[in-house]
Amino acid sequence: MNRLIFELYKKIAFKIDPEKVHDVSLVLLETVYKSYLGKLFHKKIIKKSTKEFNIDFDNPIGLAAGFDKNADYLNFTSNIGFGFIEVGTLTPKAQSGNPKPRIFRLVDDKAIINHLGFNNKGIDYAISRIRKFNRNIPIGINIGKNASTDVKDAFRDYEYCLRKAYSIADYITLNISSPNTKNLRDLQKGEKINNFLHSIKSLHDNLKKVYKKHTPLVIKIAPDITNEMIFELSKLLDEYEIDGIICTNTTIDKSSLDDQYKDIQGGLSGKPLIEKSNAVLGEFSKVVNKDKTIIGVGGVDSWETANKKFKMGANLLQLYTGLVYKGPGVIEEILRG
Repeated sequence: MNRLIFELYKKIAFKIDPEKVHDVSLVLLETVYKSYLGKLFHKKIIKKSTKEFNIDFDNPIGLAAGFDKNADYLNFTSNIGFGFIEVGTLTPKAQSGNPKPRIFRLVDDKAIINHLGFNNKGIDYAISRIRKFNRNIPIGINIGKNASTDVKDAFRDYEYCLRKAYSIADYITLNISSPNTKNLRDLQKGEKINNFLHSIKSLHDNLKKVYKKHTPLVIKIAPDITNEMIFELSKLLDEYEIDGIICTNTTIDKSSLDDQYKDIQGGLSGKPLIEKSNAVLGEFSKVVNKDKTIIGVGGVDSWETANKKFKMGANLLQLYTGLVYKGPGVIEEILRG
């Protein structure tokens, strides 16, 4: 989709409810990309090869979780230039998420506030979709807990999803940082994160023996954490041999926004997130063991913003809000830069 077409599309799409236009647009695009006409639109991947998690990536730019929660749009997302994609967040049982409206476009800020709450069709549905898909790039699977599961029992939901995803995923992300599931971020703190990782890693080690393969394990963290928490998390990543970390999820800090947006519930992504996200990325890159893969996400919408994250220590990057505002052409813009 070239820049002119995308700008015309945006003029229409941005007059419609964000969640509705997202779903309708992706259904139409997937239909086209899956048809015999699809090959006319397939974007040749720009080769900027890199190796992380012992996986060969054609380029280091990926699609963040949340864009294609249920692996419903793999023909589209896999053929617009990304080096990898991440689906989810997926939970053991299907759930509808938080009440609507729950996505808000902040056009002047090039930002989005979302309060989705892990709405998805369940891990089994997505796994069946991925199994049937002839993948051409690595696919990560992002997992979480159901809203009905108490945070003290959250590890059970993650274990369930880990078992389901292990054999099919190229890597698995533990999403313990969404602000839209009650108390989920408590899993990042103190003894909770230690106990959680101990449980998850024990199962991970067992699955490695059963399947005779190592599926990398990644943690996605919040931008709203202290340097002390960053230091403690970095030590736990080494202790439990976690393969990587995603810096970061959305922020609950809306202090930079106009008053009309400050009280909207949900996580903020896009341009206002970049400084907080980069601060966490920079601190992690200073203290974490160099064998860990750092995936930078948050505010990436240009070669300049991408390059800054690489310079701060990111090995791979992910996009979401930048894709919404600039279209698939932003992938090429970053890689050409």
